[in-house]
Amino acid sequence: MTMRGFKNHPYIPNSNLKTQQKMLEEVGLKSLEDLHFEIPEELKFKGEMNLPKPYGSEFELNRAIGKILNKNTSSNEYLNFLGAGCWQHYVPSICDEVNSRAEFLTGYAGEPYNDHGRFQTLFEYESLLAELVDMDVVNVPTFDWAQAAATSLRMASRITNRSEALVVGTICPDRLLIITNYCDPGVKITLINYNKKTGKMDLDDLKKKVTNNTAAIYFENPSFLGFIEDQGVEISKIAHDAGAISVVGVDPSSLGILASPTSYGADIICGDLQPLGMHMNYGGNQSGFISTRDEEKFVLEYPSRLFGVAPTIKEGEYGFGDIAYERTSFGNLREKGKEYVGTQTALLGITAGVYLSLMGPYGMFELGQNIMQKSLYAIEELSKIKGVKGSKFNSIGFKEFVVDFNDTNRTIEDINKKLLAKGIFGGKDLSNDFPELGQCALYCVTEVHLKEDIDTLINAIREIIEG
Repeated sequence: MTMRGFKNHPYIPNSNLKTQQKMLEEVGLKSLEDLHFEIPEELKFKGEMNLPKPYGSEFELNRAIGKILNKNTSSNEYLNFLGAGCWQHYVPSICDEVNSRAEFLTGYAGEPYNDHGRFQTLFEYESLLAELVDMDVVNVPTFDWAQAAATSLRMASRITNRSEALVVGTICPDRLLIITNYCDPGVKITLINYNKKTGKMDLDDLKKKVTNNTAAIYFENPSFLGFIEDQGVEISKIAHDAGAISVVGVDPSSLGILASPTSYGADIICGDLQPLGMHMNYGGNQSGFISTRDEEKFVLEYPSRLFGVAPTIKEGEYGFGDIAYERTSFGNLREKGKEYVGTQTALLGITAGVYLSLMGPYGMFELGQNIMQKSLYAIEELSKIKGVKGSKFNSIGFKEFVVDFNDTNRTIEDINKKLLAKGIFGGKDLSNDFPELGQCALYCVTEVHLKEDIDTLINAIREIIEG
């Protein structure tokens, strides 16, 4: 950007030429180019970049973006049975009302000089989620489940001073890629086989692969493929007998009816907050969490912020602030931090706190019960269609389930195209990620689906298969 031809920019303060010139004089410079004098001339681009012309007004920009967004077809127009890590749940309006308040929406980090309740709301969120997962300590949210799981495994590696993690074979492929990337170097990721009939972890394979270098065994419940892993006690025992840590990934919307992973030996619990009051968004609105017992060996290995409550110098007054701040990469020298941690999804943690406070224990129970009943109904009705198995695995699931179309002589790609023509988003095609399953799709049913929605799906698939 050169001074010549520069115009005032509606979004950039102090872009007026006279104001800029005063600022340059203050620091002893003549032009904006002088700010980059150390860059050799041969490296500077002298031409003009091949970019579209700038919009002349905010209205024009808004209209252009609107046209792009209108190309999308969302779950507001079509029936949606996709899940696979981003689920359609009902979002109470109070969640949007609170998280759009200026003191939360614009408060970047919540330092004492600009904190208007952010510390307290995050403390309340951590307390509510800790009660849901039956743990003592919960961190300020990570970006998503994948980062939470990867950080959990790195925590386990530091605690045990070991460099390998065993990970369940039914994990989401995208999540696995992120975990592998984040843990490299330092923690080798090895997959554990699963039973092709039940989907559950192959315990014999687990016992063969666990060694004295295993830092953690990671599995998910409910699994990415929807079924409930009921071998948690045995898996955690194998981990503990080997001196490893049991790490469990969980969908928090299931914990109103399913026992917390603490009941079957989990040392670290992680997962995604998106089901707790967050809209689905392309490329956003995911938010992960990590939780542990209140033990020094765990607390001091969290790389992210933890908030606590303490009495102030005024009797009867309490304040909220960071716990063991020096363990973070920004509370000490960067090179001494446990891991580097940047911007987090604290606003979505506040949103989850609002959701949990609104739902309460009984509300979470009703949510889980509603989802399971509708999922089981969908599975039962799908199984009545010729050649279709409503559930590939002979085990109980929650919210998501693998529908087997192998005996229909139809591909998932073809079925989904025909469903789309009927105004329905079908299940996620698993034929590439899990080729051993053949033509199977991962379907998702939540509390937002009415019986008539499920019946519409069933009739559509019946027409496609039998028509």
